[in-house]
Amino acid sequence: MFTSNPFAELSALIPVAVMQGYIVLMAILVAGGTILDMMHKKSAKYFFLNAEKAKKSAKREVGGGEKAAIATRVLLVEVLTSGEFQNSRRRMSHLLTMWGFVIFVAMSATLIFAYPTPDTPAPDILPMLWHVGALMLCLGGYWFWFFIRVDVSAEGLPFWRFERADLFILSLLATATFALIWSYTQHSGVAGWSTLFLILFVGSSVVLFGGVYWSKFAHMFFKPAAAFQKHVTRADGSRENLPNDYDLTDPAVQQKYPDIPTYMGKNPPYMGHGIRREPAKHY
Repeated sequence: MFTSNPFAELSALIPVAVMQGYIVLMAILVAGGTILDMMHKKSAKYFFLNAEKAKKSAKREVGGGEKAAIATRVLLVEVLTSGEFQNSRRRMSHLLTMWGFVIFVAMSATLIFAYPTPDTPAPDILPMLWHVGALMLCLGGYWFWFFIRVDVSAEGLPFWRFERADLFILSLLATATFALIWSYTQHSGVAGWSTLFLILFVGSSVVLFGGVYWSKFAHMFFKPAAAFQKHVTRADGSRENLPNDYDLTDPAVQQKYPDIPTYMGKNPPYMGHGIRREPAKHY
């Protein structure tokens, strides 16, 4: 099963042109949904206006080389390795889901466009990566859904409660899950069940890619740009138009805030565990 190209077997039932046209249609839906989301939320307009506002309060100019270094850091730390997550469980879940999705989608397109029929056999590694990507996606996604979601882990709400904001993760999990079950039933020769799970696989993927306007899908395109802009504002001194940090050792600051030496000095008084007294399980 893991080395079998499920789309090559499917070509006996569905023409290759239809499968390839479906991939193109999904790409158009993602692009269209993202543009509509930007127009509705005016996120692009806000982003550029905020960037112009930050430029006016910048204390120094960030050169091209420094911007390239910032972009590289954002790509390596915040995009490829999700370094912004401080919680290791959340970060691992996100990495499994993100990379599983990337591998799954990339291999789907590769298998359908480059190796769509049994006459063009795919290298074993490609369908294996397709299955591994779907498994990674399921592992990270279900881990997040059942154990890490804030309204489940912290607020104590049941995992089966969902809202429109959950459309992305639920359709994502459904797509990967039904894809794996379809591949298994098709490889095993269970005709009726394989047809059913193929329909569910296609239907859930239509919801996933066609529901970009109503889901969190589009945020993956804004996130790197926002992270880049945040680091640029820190480098040019504009600090996103926030006030500068105080130097707590400055006598003028200590005079203005006389409690600083007492509560933030070398030996501050012990005031108990505070918010660390117990895990955040309720609000």
